Amino acid sequence: MTTLTGQSALVTGAGRGIGKAIALRLAAEGAKVTLAARSLDQIESVAAQIRAAGGEAAAIATDVTDHTAVANAVAAANRFGRVSILVNNAGIAGPYGPIGVVDPLEWWASQQVHALGPLLFMSAVIPGMRARAGGRIINIVSRAALEPVPHLSAYAVGKCTAVRLTEHVDLEHKQHSVRAFALHPGTIITDMARGTLSSLEAQRWMADGIEFLKARRPEDSDADLARCTDVVVALAAGRYDALGGRYLSIDWDLDAKLRESA
Repeated sequence: MTTLTGQSALVTGAGRGIGKAIALRLAAEGAKVTLAARSLDQIESVAAQIRAAGGEAAAIATDVTDHTAVANAVAAANRFGRVSILVNNAGIAGPYGPIGVVDPLEWWASQQVHALGPLLFMSAVIPGMRARAGGRIINIVSRAALEPVPHLSAYAVGKCTAVRLTEHVDLEHKQHSVRAFALHPGTIITDMARGTLSSLEAQRWMADGIEFLKARRPEDSDADLARCTDVVVALAAGRYDALGGRYLSIDWDLDAKLRESA
């Protein structure tokens, strides 16, 4: 527990899946972690795991699209010291279907989670990061951010927006040692993915995607999750600051990317 010792980390969507794994790993590396999600029982359980392992953690029920709730979550995290690590992980998979069929308001609700949520959290923590002369923001995105995915426009557009937000934040604040990264975490069979598999709308409109998820081997999913947490720790520790402002994938050789950037 030396890599991130004493740093204050805030993770959204931290009650299960990728967010939970990231929170546990940041705590194992010495960070004091605040967990934010809508389901208080889930994040309290994760916080209890962290404390049982000798770490420090706080759990606060948070709607990432609500300005006041976000401000309260950041204030709670700042009790561990000004937030120096922010991981925007909260996300939703749907709605599924082509534009013109899918409910526009449900589509827009997805943008609030994937774009407004990260914007609110970044806006809330950046002043403190600048004041402490440093911080790192990791926005969990998807390969869908780079290309259109038929019948999954809400998710793809939201993740694409998150990538562009990442680029702006890094460009605007890197002179104050605040760096931002957009990270594709791999293909991990989380509760959200299982929800897609069981969704009648996804089965109707996303047959190829359903078959892709069904074919995913548990051991490959687990390997991606482990690699994802490795990369998050390395980003949070500053190892890849020279790659700030970019879309990155856990599948890439990031050390080679560093050499290229040099």
